[in-house]
Amino acid sequence: MRYTDPDLKYCPQCDEEYREEIITCVSCDIELITGNEKLVIEEEAETKKSSRSMDISSDDELANIRKGSLGDMKLLQSLLAKENIPSVLAGEKGSCGKGCCGGGELYLQIKMADGSAALEVLANDFKRTTALDSHDLSNAHAVFDTGAEKSTCPACGCTFATSSSTCPDCGLCF
Repeated sequence: MRYTDPDLKYCPQCDEEYREEIITCVSCDIELITGNEKLVIEEEAETKKSSRSMDISSDDELANIRKGSLGDMKLLQSLLAKENIPSVLAGEKGSCGKGCCGGGELYLQIKMADGSAALEVLANDFKRTTALDSHDLSNAHAVFDTGAEKSTCPACGCTFATSSSTCPDCGLCF
């Protein structure tokens, strides 16, 4: 985590830093927050994080949030632990529970109460490790419609005539 300067502004979505006279994030096109507002948000998040118990009792209702190899699930488990979100690994019914029997895959389980926080941690890790946080996904919903006169490329956002089945800007084929 980097230092937050109270005299600067920050994008609440991408966390980019701006001079205090700037109003809108260039990348996200949303209103910036002050450094003081960001500090309050960070403090609230830290308070919430530190208030979580790392204990899981037999009374806790658990939810499976991922399934995978022992190595992958251990990595995700350590990411959750850094955010004070407790988790356990469990095997399929009838397996040894260590990932070597029953297909070798384990379930990553968390307390139901930690569900939204855990999914946010995993989603942020996915964006970071796939570099999706640095891509413009605003056209990802675009569909190449052969019946339309023009279409928008979902990869780069270029608008072009549908008489061509290849985007003239990025070369994506449809």
